[in-house]
Amino acid sequence: TLFMSMEFGQWSEWNVWGDLEWHLLQHQPHASLKHFMGKLNEFYRSEPALYSQDFDQAGFEWIDCSDNRHSVVSFIRRDKDSDDFVVVVCNFTPQPHSHYRVGVPEQGYYKELFNSDARDFGGSNMGNLGGKWSEDWAFHNRPYSLDLTLPPLGVIVLKCDRKEDAPLEERSPSTPML
Repeated sequence: TLFMSMEFGQWSEWNVWGDLEWHLLQHQPHASLKHFMGKLNEFYRSEPALYSQDFDQAGFEWIDCSDNRHSVVSFIRRDKDSDDFVVVVCNFTPQPHSHYRVGVPEQGYYKELFNSDARDFGGSNMGNLGGKWSEDWAFHNRPYSLDLTLPPLGVIVLKCDRKEDAPLEERSPSTPML
């Protein structure tokens, strides 16, 4: 839940008698946070798997909620009106993780739709170059898995692309993927 000025990282607590500290947007970290929140809201609205089953257990499935050694959680969100789903992986440490394996239910190319660590958001620009092919390696009780790069203190959202073959070129995470 966001409340008055959280979308741009105001330092002081909201005050009913005062104005929001809009001048903070002159500073890059605050402007980047505001941009990030706008893109995150836009992304959320564009991807029904993230919201269409908010109040139905069929819309949420843990992949792994017990990796306390790396402080990583991963889960699937499913769309109510189609067989679309997204894979969400959250790294809660300032340490990036290379070759982090996550089980997935389908074989295919998983596009990295959103990366909170994109340069455009003020991040370190670490990611998966637009996506990853699943591997025929069962993991987390799923028939396939992804070998991912997890950015520090970051969240990535991936979606199995059933329509396309391998991408012709790799994309950099510097541009927010929507």
